[in-house]
Amino acid sequence: MKNHGYLVIEDGTIFRCSLFGGKKKTFGELIFNTSMTGYQEIIYDPSYKGQIVVMTYPLIGNYGVNSQDNESYKIHFEGFIVHNLSRVASNWRSEKTLEELFEDNNITGVEDIDTRKITLVLREKGALRAGIFPDGDGNYKHMLEEVFESPSLSGRDIVRDVIKKEPYWWNNEGRYKVMVIDCGTKYNILRLLAKKNLTVYVVPATYPYEEIIKEKPDGILISNGPGDPEPLDYIVKTIKNIVDRYPIFGICLGQQILGQVFGGSTYKLKFGHHGANHPVKDLKTGKTLITVQNHNFCVDINTLNDPQIEITHINLNDQTLEGMHHKKYPVFSVQFHPEASPGPNDAIYLFDYFYQLIEDAKKN
Repeated sequence: MKNHGYLVIEDGTIFRCSLFGGKKKTFGELIFNTSMTGYQEIIYDPSYKGQIVVMTYPLIGNYGVNSQDNESYKIHFEGFIVHNLSRVASNWRSEKTLEELFEDNNITGVEDIDTRKITLVLREKGALRAGIFPDGDGNYKHMLEEVFESPSLSGRDIVRDVIKKEPYWWNNEGRYKVMVIDCGTKYNILRLLAKKNLTVYVVPATYPYEEIIKEKPDGILISNGPGDPEPLDYIVKTIKNIVDRYPIFGICLGQQILGQVFGGSTYKLKFGHHGANHPVKDLKTGKTLITVQNHNFCVDINTLNDPQIEITHINLNDQTLEGMHHKKYPVFSVQFHPEASPGPNDAIYLFDYFYQLIEDAKKN
């Protein structure tokens, strides 16, 4: 027997729905993801902290979940919405169903709901706060008041909520040592660095720059992460103190940090970029990459007035900034996710480029 509940959006839209998994009351910023596969990697992406994710693809859960494809040590988002939940997991790698995963981790899922209509609401009005309520909370006015009282993503530092507090080795054998500044890193970033024969040492975003210098890394990677980049002045300060010392690669939130380091500002997109099918033009080669994206905030391209900054990638849907590099320092960044997982591997070459920057710096 299904448990019923409500999805209440701050614009006053209310949906009757069914709940699965933890079935508890939860709040977050409502966003949609257009990926057709890879729901497990989406579920474990720390960048979704503070959000309720709506999947536009109608059938989710049909190949189950397994312990090998996780992108973090835990699930961080606030809730998950699908049109049709598959209770049959048909895949040889599957270890449990999606419903069982949510039950085990006390995560609230929603099904039997018009995800097309939710997506149209968000496309028209932008990202909105929402709440998922069990059936007992039937007072619409009270539910809407609770949604309005829930926090917005803007102005909040939620990186501290997803990172591990202590440094750790992902791979301690490699030709060069890369320090990953963890703002909510996906594991596939670490896997790909290790595959490049790089030693991978992960430190929290709060790690002091003095300690970074003591560790003598050969390169720095600033990872993806959740929420608004503007309150992260402590990370910006750290990078300002080391930006001329090492090759640096910024991914997603890492680009937003570097944008601030170089004098730019950030702003919130209307409904963000979330999916595995976003076209991005590489301005150096003229090629179009199909990329994986997951961000609500972006560097304002018009505020990057430093003549040393060159724009390298542009989003072909809305012309927003997708990549940049520094002409003097071996520092570059992209707004999309070159590590994919899930998604196409069009941009995986950027890890080769990072390796080459490290190798060139060691020769000099």
